[in-house]
Amino acid sequence: MRLTRKRLCSFLIALYCLFSLYAAYHVFFGRRSQAPAGSPRGLRKGAVAPARERRGREQLTLESEEWNPWEGDEKNEQQYRFKTSLQVLNKSTKGKTDLSVQIWGKAAIGLYLWEHIFEGLLDPSDVTAQWREGKSIVGRTQYSFITGPAVIPGYFSVDVNNVVLILNGREKAKIFYATQWLLYAQNLVQIQKLQHLAVVLLGNEHCNNEWINPFLKRNGGFVELLFIIYDSPWINDVDVFQWPLGVATYRNFPVVEASWSMLHDERPYLCNFLGTIYENSSRQALMNILKKDGNDKLCWVSAREHWQPQETNESLKNYQDALLQSDLTLCPVGVNTECYRIYEACSYGSIPVVEDVMTAGSCGNTSLHHSAPLQLLKSMGAPFIFIKNWKELPAVLEKEKTIILQEKIERRKMLLQWYQHFKAELKMKFTNILESSFLMKNKS
Repeated sequence: MRLTRKRLCSFLIALYCLFSLYAAYHVFFGRRSQAPAGSPRGLRKGAVAPARERRGREQLTLESEEWNPWEGDEKNEQQYRFKTSLQVLNKSTKGKTDLSVQIWGKAAIGLYLWEHIFEGLLDPSDVTAQWREGKSIVGRTQYSFITGPAVIPGYFSVDVNNVVLILNGREKAKIFYATQWLLYAQNLVQIQKLQHLAVVLLGNEHCNNEWINPFLKRNGGFVELLFIIYDSPWINDVDVFQWPLGVATYRNFPVVEASWSMLHDERPYLCNFLGTIYENSSRQALMNILKKDGNDKLCWVSAREHWQPQETNESLKNYQDALLQSDLTLCPVGVNTECYRIYEACSYGSIPVVEDVMTAGSCGNTSLHHSAPLQLLKSMGAPFIFIKNWKELPAVLEKEKTIILQEKIERRKMLLQWYQHFKAELKMKFTNILESSFLMKNKS
């Protein structure tokens, strides 16, 4: 009996030890091999959707040759990780920036700078709001951006010493309005509420911008840096720099996100041109050449006789569809060689076919640059098709007919990647110029 009891006790002790070892194994080793509860991919997708809704726009993400726009879930996952890490970075750099700059967006080109180049958000997202603002950190600089009809000289507080003023100087009425803003800024400099001022200017299409000359610091004024659109002979990369025209934000052209279909689908049209035909212009010559060879049947062509400043929802959709469904976008010159169409075609992976000729006026080569017109785009290696005369177009289109889909996919991918790199480079260049100028002068 005693022996039986001893055996029973030994058995129970052995069983207890085995159970303890089993429990210890699961406690210390089991957790490492278990997947976390729930689907992180599902959670991430849920987290990204509200952020996109809040942006009210689409964002293009093309990082490298390995980029996969058609992997929807993986892309959402990567974007979520990127946005999360960016938020952490922004929090960790708060208070560590060396420069605070306020941007006053008083021309439509300001939205291209903020939403397309800086990839910044605006609150509220409603484009008709009277006051919209956003914040972003780039390099050592913290930016705040304000825009809208309610941003009026003397009716808002100036909270920083450094300002970038975005102005439209294309025509007389715009110049008068821009001058009022410069006089307001001049007064703030005189009473020492502002220390440094730079201007981003939508210049005149003939490059006649003499009206701003007296305001430049080199001429005794107070504007330290000028970023100017179009191929101005003033550009010296010292205090005057070239800035891109960008897309027509005044027509509500959006920031576009690349998709699987954008890259991989066969596009039903060889080319597109939707625009105004001016009498005795190269655009008229272009239309004649398209009709002569019957290529107008292979291209999406919609011509009008009179320019229309505003888009309807229908006309904007038609235009975007034309870009998306055409392999090439024809970009004839207007008053200036540089046009919104070039950048809008890039957004949709449609190769711009650019008429590479100088237009009438004072634009042209400078002592520093000899690649005008479009010297900024050329200097950054734009993968466009440049032609000197539309008589070259039939040969371009004949070659296009022989290109297989896989080659077109690679070409679209290259264009979209180049365009993202172009905007990223401009953002860093803009910031580096401000930091070099404003911070150096603060030290001196």
